[in-house]
Amino acid sequence: MLWVREGFSSPLFRVKVKGALSPRTGKSAEFFTIETRDWVGIIPLLEGDVLMVRQFRHGSEEFTLEIPGGLVDEERPEEAARRELREETGFEAESVELLGVLKPQPAIFNNRFHVFLATGLRKVGEPALEDGEDLEVIRLPLKQVFREMVEGRIDHALVLAAFKLFELRHPELLG
Repeated sequence: MLWVREGFSSPLFRVKVKGALSPRTGKSAEFFTIETRDWVGIIPLLEGDVLMVRQFRHGSEEFTLEIPGGLVDEERPEEAARRELREETGFEAESVELLGVLKPQPAIFNNRFHVFLATGLRKVGEPALEDGEDLEVIRLPLKQVFREMVEGRIDHALVLAAFKLFELRHPELLG
């Protein structure tokens, strides 16, 4: 690393501008990275169905169908997964299993995405959404979730990656 300067900072992320040498050519270049906290995503299974959330995403300016998830605050990823599940769906899980940890976009992001499977769900209240959050909980049969992905109606890359981890770890649950 030749030098680093902060390009932009917000409560959610920081953009860093870095001068670095190419490990292959030795030539210097400027790179931009985004530093942010780790993320969690939870696949909540309830009697063979998945609790999904439909919400408006300002980046793509459209509604998306996703799994519950969010940022890891000052807590362990499993605690963040349990918190996000409760906040976004109103459900708590008896069991939360780590399916895997992914790097969302290592070309520019420094963080990791922790994917969990939540089972033994029970309704404990209504969703407790943050200001600006507007989502709807949708219960879909697991097979329909996979159909929605194949047909392009679920196209969030991290959601697809989460279900691939689920498929690899628990093929017996796919029927």
